[in-house]
Amino acid sequence: MTEKTNTYECIIVGAGIAGLQAAIQLGRYMHKVMVIDSEDGRSNLCRGYHNILGWPDGVSGETLRDLGKKQAAQYGIEFIKDYVIEAKKSNERISVKTESGKTYESTTLLLSTGIKDRIPEIKNIIPCLGVSIYVCPDCDGYEVRNQHVLLLGSGKTGASLALTLTYWTEKITFINHDGEVEQSLLEKLKQKNIDVIHEEIEAIVTENESDFKGVTLKNGQTIQGDKGFIGFGGNAVHSELAKQLGVERLENKHVLVDPRTKETNITNVWAAGDLIAHSEQVTIAMADGCQAAIWIHKRLLKNNQ
Repeated sequence: MTEKTNTYECIIVGAGIAGLQAAIQLGRYMHKVMVIDSEDGRSNLCRGYHNILGWPDGVSGETLRDLGKKQAAQYGIEFIKDYVIEAKKSNERISVKTESGKTYESTTLLLSTGIKDRIPEIKNIIPCLGVSIYVCPDCDGYEVRNQHVLLLGSGKTGASLALTLTYWTEKITFINHDGEVEQSLLEKLKQKNIDVIHEEIEAIVTENESDFKGVTLKNGQTIQGDKGFIGFGGNAVHSELAKQLGVERLENKHVLVDPRTKETNITNVWAAGDLIAHSEQVTIAMADGCQAAIWIHKRLLKNNQ
């Protein structure tokens, strides 16, 4: 017996910040929308965004996601926890298949699958993220001003981030967990008085679970610091579904979209958030999601005329 296919006006893959903002906007247009999310997104890891309008004391990614989901549900948006493994477009219909074997169809599709940071298996690191260990200098460089920062990173990515942080502090130690650092970068680090340690990190030294105090290296040495920053590189861009649909991607696998509409080169397929090439900010992801939803609504109106 063939399972019945569920049909929607729009399917959103990914319930991160961009996906939820789009869901809220489409819900206010009273469209039939399904959001499919594996609940393993990047925003789950951040315990404190401090550069968002209206949250002067900071807000966690988890809180934003919970509030966004409740807000979208008020407008009749449907949610399902699952993982989309396949996306196809045939004529005017788009279908997605999930890991659980279910298939959903829609007129339009929004991909907001984001990226995932490469974080090596270092003991105690996860509880500190967004609290005392940071990822994004644009978001949280301010949090480490004039403090001793341990830059936990790899090769060129870590070295470059250490140099970036000199805008906020002159006390930086770069711990090169893995990867090679070219001589020209080492010279720049030296010029900025940044100490460099080439050694794998065993564990984060914490107080009260999430308060960063330093690191223990695999050679047994302990390095003390006030705050941490990570820059390991090798982040995964989740654009596999876009590739299946024939969506144009950059060499780094980010998706290309129309700057105004956020639609990809494939008609009726949109993308928003960290999946596309931008500054990877929560506020920009919100704008992407809202903008995409507006143009999805326009397309649905046009199709129904």
